[in-house]
Amino acid sequence: MKVQVIFYSMYGHIHCMAEAVAEGARSVAGAEVGVFRVPELVPDEVLEKSGAKAAQQAFAHVPIAKVEHLPDADALIFGTPTRFGNMCAQMRNFLDQTGGLWLKGSLVGKVGSVFTSTATQHGGQESTVLSTHITLLHQGLILVGLPYSEQRQMQMDQILGGSPYGAATIAGGDGSRMPSELELGMAKFQGRHVAEITAALVRGRQG
Repeated sequence: MKVQVIFYSMYGHIHCMAEAVAEGARSVAGAEVGVFRVPELVPDEVLEKSGAKAAQQAFAHVPIAKVEHLPDADALIFGTPTRFGNMCAQMRNFLDQTGGLWLKGSLVGKVGSVFTSTATQHGGQESTVLSTHITLLHQGLILVGLPYSEQRQMQMDQILGGSPYGAATIAGGDGSRMPSELELGMAKFQGRHVAEITAALVRGRQG
């Protein structure tokens, strides 16, 4: 049972969440989990001026995702920061290259899930995940979110991201806030939950 965690991260927030999602998925017996990043589109000089180039060095070792490798997975978990309530351009560009897979129905019946980050508490976490779901539905994926059995998303004693649609973190307006332990815990739960459902589906198809 193969799980691919595919993300874009500019300052490292989504990368942290992606590693937590992958950790959760790996906790399920038989799960083979790979973590991949989509290609950067922003010119190097712009990334350097914003400090993103230095931040991205922390995960420069993560292999680049390949569209042609998506059919190898049984589950695809996408991580994208929000850009005005939608996925970022880098993830949009990557998914826009999957038209050939759509024509062949290559992703139909696979499990799909999404996690995200925003600058503020109400910065588009839910709309980003839900709008990304639209693309996954067009590809025929079976959507899995973050059920309320993960009760950390219901806590009220501190600000935190996350919803029944998917795990999330809040980066702060200046990007200085990294994912909290609660947010990372929700990401791990999501990864494990996706892997458990995927494993059950794979067993059912084999049996």
